Amino acid sequence: MRYFSIVSVFLSSLALAQVEENDKLFTIDTPASLEFTREEEPLATPKKKKPKKNVFYGVKTRKGFTRRGVGERVTYELFHYLKVPETPQTLVRDIYYYDFARREIVRTSRFDPRKGVLVHGPYQKIQNGVLIESGIFYKGLKHGRWMKYGRDSVLIDKEKYFMGWPKESLISYWDPVEKKKPKEIIPIEFGQREGNYYLFHENGKVAVTGEYKWNEKVGDWYEYYPNGNRKRVIAYQKEPFQKNHKPYIKTEWNERGQEIYRNNQAVN
Repeated sequence: MRYFSIVSVFLSSLALAQVEENDKLFTIDTPASLEFTREEEPLATPKKKKPKKNVFYGVKTRKGFTRRGVGERVTYELFHYLKVPETPQTLVRDIYYYDFARREIVRTSRFDPRKGVLVHGPYQKIQNGVLIESGIFYKGLKHGRWMKYGRDSVLIDKEKYFMGWPKESLISYWDPVEKKKPKEIIPIEFGQREGNYYLFHENGKVAVTGEYKWNEKVGDWYEYYPNGNRKRVIAYQKEPFQKNHKPYIKTEWNERGQEIYRNNQAVN
């Protein structure tokens, strides 16, 4: 009986996801405006017309679920995934997909379509019959409001996303009026820099990119010339708060793509 009650909760969630179909991701080659102040808007349809089943943002999906744990710790994830496989074209770090082999939703920064398919549509996590998390995905990206609850159904956390970017993120534009050419994207989550950072040349090509964790630069940061050729790679600490690590240039190229420097004895 508990399973049927869970499915009932899942089916009731379908009504929350009819939104504008013209929301689009942006890529390095075709950056588009990130309207962080914008909320998902219900799709205007005639009252007599019933919404299509398993169609969200105008995209057909299939229903899926996972089950883990036993007894009072049993946890269900109720979700939808793309009917037609796609590869995400996005600058966002966190991409979510359903892994067919592991039978679970996986978060990754490098999606391999051979391993699974992007989740898309409403999502719910239920533990011992109690809803503990809910939200919606857009082609593998968190979108709109995401809510987390305690076992007593009390709200403990709320986040807002726009196409995978936390709504706190900061963006500036080369064209501040039309907002079609991003200049800089600073990922902000809970007041700190967290995620992939991007700086663009005026021609739309990436100038600098790297990752922040807990307000700290981590891993390799890449710089590029306006023509798209690599400029240099700077190595930062692998994990935040490694005080003994000093950033250093690993490799450098000239504008024609010729290597002019390589650090073969770099020390962390």
